Amino acid sequence: MIMDSNLEFCDAVSVAQAAGIDLLGDVVDLGAVPDDISVGTPMYLVINVDTEIITGGAAGTISFQLVSDAQAAIAADGTETIHWQSHDFVTDGTDANAAELKAGATIAVVALPGGVPYERYLGVQTIIATTTVTAGKVNAFLTTDAARWKAYADASN
Repeated sequence: MIMDSNLEFCDAVSVAQAAGIDLLGDVVDLGAVPDDISVGTPMYLVINVDTEIITGGAAGTISFQLVSDAQAAIAADGTETIHWQSHDFVTDGTDANAAELKAGATIAVVALPGGVPYERYLGVQTIIATTTVTAGKVNAFLTTDAARWKAYADASN
């Protein structure tokens, strides 16, 4: 499988943020009048953990969502269109952390929903609740072949 850098939202981008909603990395420009991007070859959103996601004190939560908006600076105020959202993952120190937040873990491999309109710009947002995430990096991208997708260690692919 060849990875198109235009379909990559982020590569080892930090999720260390205070509580709130933040855009991860870049957006994908779907064009001025995007069609239903699920028609034809299915596309999959993949999010995996590069560096363990932790908080440095009280436990909190982090979740991820695939969104689109009419502007490249995707809104975080409820006016963006939410196409998919993960459940909340509990963040804590290394010993008590959710397994899905450990380095190398996969948070999501999901087909892009069809039958719904997409706005021009597509992106991935984090929703951090309760407390600040103090460390962690993720990768997020689109692929057409989720069955053959595989994570490689840096510089080994």
